[in-house]
Amino acid sequence: MTPHAPDWEDLRIFREVMRDGSLSGAARRLGIAQPTVGRRMDALEVALGVALFARSPRGLTPTQAAHGLVPHVDAMAAASSALARTAAGEAGQDRGVVRVTASEIIGGEVLPAIFARFRAAHPGVEIELALSNRNEDLSLRAADLAVRMTRPQQSNLRGRRIGVSQIGLYAHRDYLARFGRPTKLVDLGEHQLIGYDSDNLSFRAVGAFARSLRRENFVFRCDHDLAQLAALRAGVGVGGAKRTPELERLFAQEFAVPLEIWLVAQQDVADTPRVRAMWDTLAQGLTAFVKGDVFDWATSMARHP
Repeated sequence: MTPHAPDWEDLRIFREVMRDGSLSGAARRLGIAQPTVGRRMDALEVALGVALFARSPRGLTPTQAAHGLVPHVDAMAAASSALARTAAGEAGQDRGVVRVTASEIIGGEVLPAIFARFRAAHPGVEIELALSNRNEDLSLRAADLAVRMTRPQQSNLRGRRIGVSQIGLYAHRDYLARFGRPTKLVDLGEHQLIGYDSDNLSFRAVGAFARSLRRENFVFRCDHDLAQLAALRAGVGVGGAKRTPELERLFAQEFAVPLEIWLVAQQDVADTPRVRAMWDTLAQGLTAFVKGDVFDWATSMARHP
């Protein structure tokens, strides 16, 4: 096979096949027929001159070449998205798209109220939110702005330290009424704990108490923070969380993990009017969250947009 420049549409479909693991799944996500996806992958292999998948009755198995292609295609997708956002926003502050990335909890629990205020002031600007507990690489233009829990290291990023939040141990009052309130950390061994399923990296980083626990200690296991928070609110058990009004904190002195909050932007888009407007709104809302009056602040936004 003689390689030549691949079609971007073929690369876009390849990215979905790799993310889903099957032709049928990628076809459903893209809204096209499965045979079309198969033909596109055949065409991509011809264009690149390499085999990307080993085919068997059980489906597709990506080759080493396919895995090596993924980061490059991801970078192309991010650049394409950034190009579209930049072009859409050239007309001014009140047009275009701003893409924000944040952790699951910040993005799901804190940012929506902030976005509501932003949309009231800038109805022509569309918002995209990518939830990830990883630090997305803004240098690849995966997003215009990021809310991070660590200080940015790259020189081409603009960062503002918002403040420090805390992770504590919490339980719902209904749970405590049923099982009683533990008086010592060691008592938690007799309680229903909420924790990780297979991804324990962030959990281990919380502290010595977390590192002493194993997967088998948890009666509810999930690797997604929003699902763990939902379980806490439903009274399933005791778990780690950030401040939230309907949960009661346990062992505030013994278990308090500080967590910095940073607002970060790519230098070359930070002063774009729509990005700057989002930066200012996020800084105000996140500062209120760190100070502890985010819920009062959110209520006041609804009354005074």
